[in-house]
Amino acid sequence: MITLTEIAAVKIKEQLERRGKGVGICVGVKTTGCSGLAYKLEYVDAPGSTDISFVNHGVHGFVDPKDLPYHEIS
Repeated sequence: MITLTEIAAVKIKEQLERRGKGVGICVGVKTTGCSGLAYKLEYVDAPGSTDISFVNHGVHGFVDPKDLPYHEIS
């Protein structure tokens, strides 16, 4: 599904600590103007009830099931 490098995981942990709250990150897509779609990355304080979760290098990540097809790489 989605993987993080060790360096990315360290940076995310640092940002969550600096932020003072949060359980992980959410990776998704959003519709943008005429160009189609753009990826979004947000901090998560409480995951959605239907979110799919993953853990890489100790960082919890979440993806809304509707966004999952955009993250699949063949």
